[in-house]
Amino acid sequence: MLDLSRVLAGPLATMILGDLGADVIKVERPAGGDDTRAWGPPFLTGPDGERGDAAYFLAVNRNDRSLTLDLADPEGPRSSAAWRRRPTSSSRTSCRAT
Repeated sequence: MLDLSRVLAGPLATMILGDLGADVIKVERPAGGDDTRAWGPPFLTGPDGERGDAAYFLAVNRNDRSLTLDLADPEGPRSSAAWRRRPTSSSRTSCRAT
């Protein structure tokens, strides 16, 4: 299923659907992604010690694959850059557009 939601209710609903077996693909904006990536603390710490995504974001998007797409740009869906991978969790991070 395609998840175009952000912030709280939508991600919570898709988390439950993912828990029930749905294949969820989350679409995020190119600059910054979902606002809840910054909702913290607590934050995940990256391998070099840099601050990562918020624990809340990782929890409610745990079943998602994610991609960035500029829906305001008419060429957005056609651009190969639009299909850049942006992981939401450590378990399922790959997403390929065909």
